[in-house]
This record gives sequence, C-alpha cells and structure tokens, in this order.
Amino acid sequence: MVATAAWPLLTPLEQGLIVLWLGAVTTPLAYAVKSRAPLSLGVVLSVLFGAVVQTLTGALWRIGWLDRLVVWSDLVLVPSRMGHVGWWHTAITSGFLHAQWDLMHVLGNVVILALVGVPLEQRLGSKRFAVVYVTGLLGGSIAWTLANAGSHVPAWGASGAAFGLLGAYLAGWPKDEIPFPLILIRPWPVSVIALLYFGMEIARWWAAEGGASGNVAHMAHLGGFVATYALLPLIAKGGPVARGIDDGGPSGMANLRGRLDAMRSSMVDLASVDDPWTAVGRPVPKAARGILATLQSDADEPEIRLAWFERLADAVTCPECNGPVGAVERKDGPRLQCASHPQHLDWPPQAEA
Repeated sequence: MVATAAWPLLTPLEQGLIVLWLGAVTTPLAYAVKSRAPLSLGVVLSVLFGAVVQTLTGALWRIGWLDRLVVWSDLVLVPSRMGHVGWWHTAITSGFLHAQWDLMHVLGNVVILALVGVPLEQRLGSKRFAVVYVTGLLGGSIAWTLANAGSHVPAWGASGAAFGLLGAYLAGWPKDEIPFPLILIRPWPVSVIALLYFGMEIARWWAAEGGASGNVAHMAHLGGFVATYALLPLIAKGGPVARGIDDGGPSGMANLRGRLDAMRSSMVDLASVDDPWTAVGRPVPKAARGILATLQSDADEPEIRLAWFERLADAVTCPECNGPVGAVERKDGPRLQCASHPQHLDWPPQAEA
C-alpha cells in the first residue's frame, strides 16, 4: 500500500542500504558546508554517490541477495500520498534518487548541475544557491503532484532541480556565457541554453500529453524551471552580484589560470590601505580583527583573498548603514561591498592610474 511505510517490512540488508544511501547523499553536502567548498560541487557528488548506491542495490537484486526492489518506497514521490504530511519529505528525497537502470539520465542531470550550478553559485553565493536549488526541487515535485493528483506511480530524479538552475540563471544573468555541450563544447549564452532546454521540454511534454510513450516527468522539469525563474529576483535581492550585470560571466576552467594571474597583478596590497572602519573613523568590529590581520599578511592569492573576504562578509555589516555585505570578484581582485548600497562600502579602494 502506498500509504503504508515500507521500512518495517525491509530486511536488515535493505535497511542497511538505505542508511548507506543517506550517508552517500548527505556527506558531500555536509563537507561542502563545513569546508566552505562550492555547494554546487557537493550537490553533484551527492547525486552521483546516491546513484552509485542505487546501482549497487540493483546488482544485489540481480544476483539474488535482495528479493524485491522496494528499498526506496519511503523516499520516492507518489502523488496519491502527498495529502498526508508524513510523506512530504519525499518532495526532497525523491530528488536524490534515480532509476537504477538509467545512468544516462543521471549523467544528464550531473552535466547541468555542474556546468550551470558552479557559475550560478559564483553569482549568488552558497546560501542563495542552496535556496535556488531547493526551490527548483520543490517546484518540480509540487508541479508533478498537482498534474498527477491521485496517481500511485512513483517519481524520482534531480531534473526538477537541474531545470531550476537554468530558470534561475535565465532570470538573473541571461547574458553570461558558460561552457556547455550544445553541438560543440564551447561557451554559450545562458539565454540560449536555458530557452533551448525549456522549449524542448515543452515539446516533449506536449508529445507525452498526446500519447507519446516515455517515463520522464516533464511537468516536474517545467515546474522547477518556472518556480526559480519567478522567485530568483526575490532570492538574489541584496546578493553579491546585481542581477542583469553584463561582465562576461564567470570564466570557464580553460581561462581560469590566466584570469587569476591577471587579477593578482592588479590587486591592491591590503597592508598599505586602511580597513573600511578605520577609513571612516570607526572602531573595527571584534569579529573582523583576526580576519583583517590575515588578509593584510597572507592573502596575496586571489582565491585565498576571496575566501577570506567571504568569511569577513559573513561576520560584519556595512559601516555606513549596518546592512549586509558581500564579497564580489572583479578584474582587480575580490572586493567587499555593501549589498544594498555599493557606494557605502567598496573595499579595498581602487589604485589610481
């Protein structure tokens, strides 16, 4: 029965596989948060490791160690049981599961999560990226549930969240160019990538409504895309990079080294300038003192300086308006800016020509 939890019916081996899957999914996310690594890469590893455990489960079933493949019954999304609060968790957990025999679908999601997610996180910051990801995941789950109310057919997959990243990027920075495999692997405008995927998904959904065969939840893809596109202006408000900015977008990996070298050569020596509080005659916040000392003595590399700027941004507020601040990356190096009024805080001061 879909309204009955399957956990008590599982064997110890099956329950162990569930625990292993939970560990495989949560560990990369927890590590990314703890180490301040890109959350987008944590999501990619989470989806991949979860798929590996599912593949292992399928292999055990094929050799006869498992009698059934109901291991994921409590974690997949079934529209008919979403009326009960006890099943609402499946709107999230289903997004980290995939069909055990369809690794190409997993890889397709991973391509979007990695190639779109990483530069989008650079635009939004990790916290706002997490909100976007969850918004796309929930948007896809809700759209699929509403479109198939009463259905007992389970659904799973990260496609709703992946399409959500496309919708968010289109709403925020459509002119950015990011490397993506469309015919050729080269930088493409986000507007081209997102609208192409969205258009193809509408066509596939229309074909499925007309009776075409398939087992893909196209409505979940569209739901994730629309949800993040609609909410991105609210999510990105006050973020480190203004929406619609036209600066070429985050660089691809092929150009990363050259960009960092050019940035390093133009960065201001922080030991030679006053900090933002001293510059306006205000006491330096206690939470900022240690970070500033490190920045002034050991932050000559752009990557290191950006990481410390992000930590500083989390620890302080704008000295002018007490509003939130953010770390942004510019051609002359990382900068600390007031999120609401950049004219209040834009540090370090630019060197004179």
